[in-house]
Amino acid sequence: MAETVKNKNTKVKRNTFNVDEELEDQLSVKDLKRVLDYVKPYRRQLLLALVVILIANFAALISPVLVQQAIDYAIPNADVGYLLILAAIFFVAVVVGGLCANYRIKNIAKIGQNALRDMRLDLFTHLQKLSFDFFDSRPHGKILIRVVNYINTLSDLLSNGLINLISDLFSLVIALGMMVFMDVRFTVFSLLFVPVLMFIALFIKNMQRKNFQTLSNKQSNMNAYIHESISGIRTSQSFVREKENTDVFDEVQTEYRSAWLRAIGAMFLMQPAVQNVQVLATALIYFLGAQAMGYEVSIGTVLAFIGLLGSFWGPIVNIGNFYNSLVTGSAYLERIFETMDETPGVMDAAGAKEMPPILGNIVFDQVRFGYEEKEILKGLTFDVESGEAIALVGPTGAGKSTIINLISRFYNINAGTIFIDGEDISQVTLHSLRSQMGVMLQDTFIFSGTIMDNIRYGKLDATEEEIIAAAKSVQAHDFISKMKDGYQTEINERGSNLSAGQRQLLSFARTLLADPKILILDEATASIDTKTEALLQTALDRLLEGRTSFIIAHRLSTIKNASRIFYINQGVLQEAGSHDELMDVEDGYYRKLYESQFARA
Repeated sequence: MAETVKNKNTKVKRNTFNVDEELEDQLSVKDLKRVLDYVKPYRRQLLLALVVILIANFAALISPVLVQQAIDYAIPNADVGYLLILAAIFFVAVVVGGLCANYRIKNIAKIGQNALRDMRLDLFTHLQKLSFDFFDSRPHGKILIRVVNYINTLSDLLSNGLINLISDLFSLVIALGMMVFMDVRFTVFSLLFVPVLMFIALFIKNMQRKNFQTLSNKQSNMNAYIHESISGIRTSQSFVREKENTDVFDEVQTEYRSAWLRAIGAMFLMQPAVQNVQVLATALIYFLGAQAMGYEVSIGTVLAFIGLLGSFWGPIVNIGNFYNSLVTGSAYLERIFETMDETPGVMDAAGAKEMPPILGNIVFDQVRFGYEEKEILKGLTFDVESGEAIALVGPTGAGKSTIINLISRFYNINAGTIFIDGEDISQVTLHSLRSQMGVMLQDTFIFSGTIMDNIRYGKLDATEEEIIAAAKSVQAHDFISKMKDGYQTEINERGSNLSAGQRQLLSFARTLLADPKILILDEATASIDTKTEALLQTALDRLLEGRTSFIIAHRLSTIKNASRIFYINQGVLQEAGSHDELMDVEDGYYRKLYESQFARA
């Protein structure tokens, strides 16, 4: 779904990072209930905080009553004692209110952040369970923004919004009751403005939610493009694409800026609307009070009622702000829970059992598999005995990497069955299956941290001696020892301070340390120089002993000693045999491939 846009007289091709995601039209009550589920574990702390807040609200609401008593009784009667009592009560109310506010700020924020921590952990944990097809079909920047930015936007909603909503509702009810007690007529006139406010709120709500949905999409698009650009910075600079990339980014971030201005503009409409209605209501009470002054109501009652009116409209302003946070947060909640509700494409079957200790017999029985509408494997059938080393060769796109992905069950097959030691791998647990395999993919991934930590990734309880032994076996010990801090040398993200060959040697040591029963090597020696490869070959031969292994290598010299070589083409097995057997086949696929490679050499 690419599209072309113009920016600064340059046509720029844009890809899936800028495709807006579909969003719901209405606030989801289900999503709001799920948010409350994250607050429930902290209900005791919330209850205590609520009690403290209610005390603070009561302390604030008592002030207008004290003012009325002072103006109507203590001052006219020159009752200094009563005035001092009122002043003392007022002082205590202010101190109590301040202490309660301090408690609320500290503890409510802590509860909210704990809830966000739990939500972020659940989201990240679920992402670890999702299968490759989920990540294959989405820009990684759009996934990243949900774990970080989207959850952070809920901070105010959970840290203050929910508990303050209860507090404001309580204050609203108490203030309304006291207003009715003081003067019913003033109360009725004050309430005339509530329908006006509700109409304004409903109007703003629809516009605000739509604008924040758009902002959510544009923020996601921008984050996805930034992530893609940083990941591909070497390629961009190699092809001198800096200006074109800047043009695309300028277009994306301009869309984000416009969406942000519209969203913020809609959000800021609510508070002025409430405040203007409050001013109108207050002005009406002043007018009515002036008309009735001296013969129907006292000046103290009017001033006290004005104070209560502030306590009545104040919570309404706060509820309006909470509504802003709710509408804003709902656009992000939708994306967060959508990800949490994503069903893993590959998961344990109902009643799946533990995979017994693997011996290594593998059977593909009429296996069919395809990505989306393109079929890769077309009824592939073969069997492998325990301990065999199988080399997979063939043209690009033939299905070699697909085969090793299916053995590890990174994807579900469309038809047929894959057996390991007679067990249908779709009926065993993923953990028990994959924990007995070692996979070294063509795109080696090195994590930030020390060299030792990266090798230990294959076996978390490995001792330092075991790690060093694994490094020596794959000829990595020499270059590690020459580094400044040896095995404690810090590695940059993705191993950027290592050569490609060094990264592959570390990845190989990591795989060896795991002591897998089935070993999968996808271009394991692609980035290793000829001298290192020669040293590594002996270690590889020892490693392959007693293990079933699958090796993908475009340099055919590295697979001559394989037990059998499978020539895969167009999703089917066209030839199988040892190197010598296949070289004896006149006009054979493997023989042609081998001779053409060495002719080029």
